Amino acid sequence: MKNKLNIAVIGCSDMGKQHMRGVLAKKDACLYAVCDTDEGRASACREEFSVPVATTNWRELVDDPALDAVVLVTPDKLHTEMTVAFLRAGKDVLCEKPMALMLGECEEMMRAERESGRRLMIGQVCRCTPAFLLAKELVDSGRIGELFFVESEYAHHYEHARGYGDWRVDPDRHAVIGGGCHSIDLLRWIAGDPEEVFAYANHKSLLDWPVDDSTVAIYRFPNGVSGKVFVSIGCRRNYTMRSVFYGTRGTIICDNTSPTITLFEHDPENGKNYTTPVELPVDVNNHNVVAEIDLFVNALLSGGDMPVSSMEGAATVAVACATVEAARLGQPVKIRYPK
Repeated sequence: MKNKLNIAVIGCSDMGKQHMRGVLAKKDACLYAVCDTDEGRASACREEFSVPVATTNWRELVDDPALDAVVLVTPDKLHTEMTVAFLRAGKDVLCEKPMALMLGECEEMMRAERESGRRLMIGQVCRCTPAFLLAKELVDSGRIGELFFVESEYAHHYEHARGYGDWRVDPDRHAVIGGGCHSIDLLRWIAGDPEEVFAYANHKSLLDWPVDDSTVAIYRFPNGVSGKVFVSIGCRRNYTMRSVFYGTRGTIICDNTSPTITLFEHDPENGKNYTTPVELPVDVNNHNVVAEIDLFVNALLSGGDMPVSSMEGAATVAVACATVEAARLGQPVKIRYPK
C-alpha cells in the first residue's frame, strides 16, 4: 500500500479548485494533475497550485501509470464514461454528485467498480456539512425521540449559475436530480430509504430552461416516517438547504449556511421545555470538500469502507429519478433501488 497518493482533479471550475485545495491539505496526497477542456483554465490551475501535469484531454490520464486516483468535478452527463474508464484502468475515483443522471448509468458504474476491484466514492458533500453532521448525531442518539416527519429544501436561483458552457441547462438534468439530490441524500442518510414518492412540479421562473424549476415531493420512509423535499432552482431568495427533523421528544431546525442549529426539547424530568429553543453553534462550511477529500484519501490508504459508497450514491439517484417520474405521471411511484 502506497503512503502517498497521486491524485488528478478533472474540472478547473471554482468547485474544482476547492477539491484541489482539499488534496493539497492532505500530507499523504499529491495533486499530480489537473484537467479542463479550456486550456487557459487548466494552465491557470497548474500555475496557481504548482501541479506537475495539466491537460485538456482527460483520456491522457487514464493510462498514466503514475496516477493513483481521480476526482471528477465535471458536468453530470460525463460522470459515467469517465468513472468507468478510470476504474477499469486501475484508478480509484471520487465522483461529484449526482452519481449520474439515470439509475442504469449508476449500475454500470457499480459493475465497473466490482469488476475492476478499485474504489468509488460519491461526493454527497452534505454528509460533511457541520450542521447536518450535528443533526444526525442528535437524531441517532435519541435526543429528539422517535422521528415522525423530516423535510429538506434545496432553494436556489440558477439564473446566473448556468455552468460553464451552460452545462446545467440540459433537458436530461432535471433540477431534482442535479441539485435536489442534496436534500434527498440528506434525508436518506438520517431517515433511511423511502419506499414511495408522490410529487408535483411546475415551471414558472426559469422559462428559458428545458425542465421544471420547482418540485414538491412527499415520501414514505421506513418506520412510518413521512418526509418532504422542496426543490427550486428559480426562487428569489438566498441559497439555503433549510432542513427540519421532527421527533416525539423534540425538533431540530438547521441549514448549511447558518452558524447555529435550533434544538427544541421536551424533557420535563430535566426541566427542558419544547417552547424554549436552544441554539447550538456550528461551523459554517457549506461545501466542505476538504473533509470529503480527507475521508476519500483515508479510506483508500486504510482499506476501510468508502464514507459514501457507490450504492449510497446510486440509491439517491434512484429516489431522485422516481421523484421526477411521479411528478410526470401525477401518481405515486414505488422506488426501485440499484442492484
